[in-house]
Amino acid sequence: MVKSLHEFLTPFRLTVLSFLLAILIGTCLLKLPFATVTPISWVDCLFTSTSAVCVTGLIVVDTATKFTRFGQIVILTLIQFGGLGIMTLSTVFLVFLRGRASLTNIKVMKDTFTSGSAVDIYGLLKLIIFFTLTVEAAGAGLLFLRFRKLYPTTTALFHSVFQAISAFCNAGFSTFSDSLMGFRGDVLVNLVMGGLIIVGGIGFLVVWEVRRSVRRIIRREKRTRVLSLHTKLVLIVTATLLIFGTIIYAALEWDILLTGLPWYEKVLAAFFQSVTTRTAGFNSIDIRHLANASILITIFLMFVGASPGSTGGGIKTSTFGVLVALGISRLRSEEEVNLFRRTLSKFSVWRALSVTLTAIFVIATATMLLMLTEGGISPFLDTPGMFVEILFEVVSAFGTVGLSLGITAGLTAIGKIIIVLVMYTGRLGPMLIALAISPREKRARFKYAEEQVMIG
Repeated sequence: MVKSLHEFLTPFRLTVLSFLLAILIGTCLLKLPFATVTPISWVDCLFTSTSAVCVTGLIVVDTATKFTRFGQIVILTLIQFGGLGIMTLSTVFLVFLRGRASLTNIKVMKDTFTSGSAVDIYGLLKLIIFFTLTVEAAGAGLLFLRFRKLYPTTTALFHSVFQAISAFCNAGFSTFSDSLMGFRGDVLVNLVMGGLIIVGGIGFLVVWEVRRSVRRIIRREKRTRVLSLHTKLVLIVTATLLIFGTIIYAALEWDILLTGLPWYEKVLAAFFQSVTTRTAGFNSIDIRHLANASILITIFLMFVGASPGSTGGGIKTSTFGVLVALGISRLRSEEEVNLFRRTLSKFSVWRALSVTLTAIFVIATATMLLMLTEGGISPFLDTPGMFVEILFEVVSAFGTVGLSLGITAGLTAIGKIIIVLVMYTGRLGPMLIALAISPREKRARFKYAEEQVMIG
């Protein structure tokens, strides 16, 4: 019995079940009468709990006014657990207690937070917990400098801690009903929140390698390879998307949504929108008034998302970078995919394609189902704009972003369940769930004859 249970609880299945257990516990806690100002349905509790654990930020009820302080603390705890990962926290506890982590836990950590290279797991875990708490504390401290001028000390402190943790975990939940629209022109709040979102979204492995590289530079150690290919790719793609998004939003909305604002507020709003769209879910402008072209760019950025091993979702920046590199290599008629004088393994390329195709399939299926549950079988002219609103909602859920064009609260019960499943899939990753439910990998005993098909 013990042996069969051990064989069933593979690292992938253990991760999936851990997140599911956290969601169910959160649902029950949020259903308690003293968690909300007025009672909410079980479906809304499940939706909120899933959104918090999956660090998405989509809400069906207002976090600021509908939940009591206890309910908000429950949501904040779920966000922190979801951001760091249930297995991460349990393994960290083992490390701090100087216990002996199992091989299963170590394998989970390697699969989740590394790119396959040799890594000191225990050192990485300590770095994760120390770095997370340090950055969140620093962010909360800086936000408190602003909030203490607007609210009583205890209230300002809670707002600061909640916003800092939610931003670092790329969750998008806010104790302000209008998110950060009231601080659109506040440089301190925008830069602190933007910085927390970026740091939380680049991935723990990248932070670990950058830290190691800085230490080597300080010690003047001579190493031919300071940063791994993964870290270089993540940093470059992240910077490119941030700059691209800022320029596009500023260009498209300068005289539309941002009209009448001082130039520096326009730039600040465009920058923050580019940052938060990647998977954070906060907003300093009303995205329902964005131009159609801006909505398309937002969907693209949400689809790409953050980086592997981070608190964000999406297909990930490294996946997008590999796809771009693959396209360039094929245009050049090159057989191998090369990046920074390194050749990408075929496994990495195949996995990037698999993740992207799986994501497209999940988004397309969920969008079609929501079109049926929310609008029924009706002509396009009778439901103008519904397709864009639902597609935006689904991509936001899959990318664990949390931005919405305003249809979340109005979804039917079945529609909310569909979004819950999309958030759950998007947080754990399509490939992770596929591996969790699949049997052990078997090596083929034979190979079929090769044949080509006409492409293009």
